[in-house]
Amino acid sequence: MTRFSLVLAFAIALALVPTVATRAGYDEAAAALKRGDFAAALNQLRPLAEQGFARAENDLGVAYQHGLGVAEDGGEAAKWYRRAAEQGLATAQHNLGVLLVEGGSVVADAAEGAEWLRKAAEQGLARSQNNLGLLFALGRGVARDDAAAAAWFRKAAEQGDAKAQFGLARQLERGHGVAQDHAEAATWYRKAAKLGHGEAQNNLGVMYATGRGVARDLGEAAKWFRLAAGQGYPMAQHSLGVLYAQGRGVPQDDVAALVWLDLSATLGNAYAARDRDIVARRMTAEQIAKAQQRARAWKAEK
Repeated sequence: MTRFSLVLAFAIALALVPTVATRAGYDEAAAALKRGDFAAALNQLRPLAEQGFARAENDLGVAYQHGLGVAEDGGEAAKWYRRAAEQGLATAQHNLGVLLVEGGSVVADAAEGAEWLRKAAEQGLARSQNNLGLLFALGRGVARDDAAAAAWFRKAAEQGDAKAQFGLARQLERGHGVAQDHAEAATWYRKAAKLGHGEAQNNLGVMYATGRGVARDLGEAAKWFRLAAGQGYPMAQHSLGVLYAQGRGVPQDDVAALVWLDLSATLGNAYAARDRDIVARRMTAEQIAKAQQRARAWKAEK
């Protein structure tokens, strides 16, 4: 049994380490992909994949999953991902796991998908660690386990994955699977927010507005709400609008308030619609028209 395992491991290593000719062919395929010449890329990738080169197998799977140079075919994508995944290629394990969890173009199998994501996560792939954390948090494909979710989020968060940093912060804020710690939650929200994660920006704004985990600072709250609002998050748009309406953390400005409240209301936020109408009642027709013009311009830019 031990001898078989060693032989198998050696065969896998050979498949993952390309020969000079294989490397050259793969580089040509990569160059073609950069040019957007999918047909030329596939001409290089297919023979390499058929020879068992794991990276080519994975890339061929990507082509089939997304219809790049071939007809979209989830079954073919899964086939090629599986071939590379079984050789231990973490990226292919991740791709196969996501495909199986999401289903759609293949029959969904969240349990098997979770197993492939675990294999990639155990190799240190941050996005797989984050996705596995999500599955544990949701109880999808695995038994719900908040402690496991937090542990996997932390592994990915420490590698700089913004989604995992947000996930870990939320676990810490709520005390799910870990001791509740608002200060540490704020630290991870900030890391994710600085990487442009909109929900983290919004949640960090809430923490500054309420003084949870950080010293209360409405100016800082407005700063983070503005960044999230600019990405289209209705809760942040509503909060920023309220701050402008009340002149807290920002200069009082009913026009700016109405802009953000209207944008949030348009996205279905009923509370923002209520506050928009309250602010509008104290404004002149000229001010309302100015706010509406600015809101239209913002939407056009997006």
